[in-house]
Amino acid sequence: MIESSLTLYKLIILYMLNKVSFPLTNAQISEFVLDAGYTNYFHLQQAISELSDSNLVTTETIRNTTYYNMTEDGQETLDFFGKEISEDIRNEIDSYLKTNAYEMRNEASTVADYYKTTSQEYEVRCQVKERTGKLIELTLTVPTEDAAKAICYQWPEKSQEIYAYLMKVLLK
Repeated sequence: MIESSLTLYKLIILYMLNKVSFPLTNAQISEFVLDAGYTNYFHLQQAISELSDSNLVTTETIRNTTYYNMTEDGQETLDFFGKEISEDIRNEIDSYLKTNAYEMRNEASTVADYYKTTSQEYEVRCQVKERTGKLIELTLTVPTEDAAKAICYQWPEKSQEIYAYLMKVLLK
C-alpha cells in the first residue's frame, strides 16, 4: 500500500466526520469504506489508528463500541488537504450519509453503559446526546448484571418514550 492511499483513507474518514453533527462509530465508518471497496479492513483500521494517534480524531468507547469525533487539528487538516478527495468520492460519501444519517445519528446519540459499584450493585447510565451536549442523562442502580444489560439493550428503542413521559410529568 502506498502512503498516498493511506492518506486518502484518512481524508475520507475526516470528511465523513465533518459532514455529520454526531460521532461516528468504527462500524459506521467501516461500512461505507469497505462497501465502497476503497480498501480492506486492516488498512482502514491502520488509518483510523493513525488519525487517533496524531490527535486528528478523539475516541470514546462505550460498551465495546468506539465513537469518533474530529478535533480542531483534524478540521484544519481537512481544510488544507480536503481538495485531495475527488469529487466522485465526496459525492459518494454525501449520498451515503444522506441516505443513512437518521439511523446513524440514532445509533450514535442514544447510548447506555453500566458498571459494577462498590456495593456490588450495577449502575446504568443512559444518555441521549446532541452535538451541543446531552438532551437527557439518566442513572439507575439495579441489583443484577442481567438487569443492567436489559436496560442498556432497551434504551435506544425506549429513550424517546421515556423522555416524553418525564417531560409530561415534570412540566405539569
